[in-house]
Amino acid sequence: MSSFLLKSFNMTHGFDYTLFDDINFTLAPYESVAIVGRSGSGKSTLLHIFSTFMKPNIGKIILFGDNLYSLNEDSIEVLRRYDIGIIFQFHYLFKGMSAIENIEVASMLSGENIEDNILEKLGIKELMAQRIGDLSGGQQQRISIARVLSKKPRIIFADEPTGNLDNETAALVMDVLLDYIKISGAGLLLVTHDEAMAHRCNKVFRLENKSLKVEK
Repeated sequence: MSSFLLKSFNMTHGFDYTLFDDINFTLAPYESVAIVGRSGSGKSTLLHIFSTFMKPNIGKIILFGDNLYSLNEDSIEVLRRYDIGIIFQFHYLFKGMSAIENIEVASMLSGENIEDNILEKLGIKELMAQRIGDLSGGQQQRISIARVLSKKPRIIFADEPTGNLDNETAALVMDVLLDYIKISGAGLLLVTHDEAMAHRCNKVFRLENKSLKVEK
């Protein structure tokens, strides 16, 4: 079995100018890694490349042992459905559905069962019958995280998942994500401006001056 879930080799990417250059990175099972840096440094772009949505200008990404961007679109879609979970700062829930119906969409696609303990840990079990439009922003974000975790992904890619949450709820969300990694053997790649949340991870990298440098 491979000792890593995700690995990049000599990765360079940019648009009108180079965002980052010669990035080498590894994410292992049971590992949580945070990437911090100023706005515009390329953190989210890096996450999009790692999570199947953007091919780098230069370099290679190995995801679950496969050369990611040599796969056809059908194979990449299978990875998105079953193996990776993406948490955004904005939750993208279906407003006309209830909380449980939103979560069921992911579980039906992945073939996994929704586990009550995840709902309990996130403090949302009693909200399942409520419509998304009747819930607060923090409640909606926790519903979206439960939707991702219900797939039982092998990697969670999280882009500012606590950015719109109060400190107490943000800490709760991080507890649940880190517990999931510890129990399942998955990996967590977190992009955040929140240094306190970042330093709860096993490793912290800073994306600065086009380079990715380890801080912790």
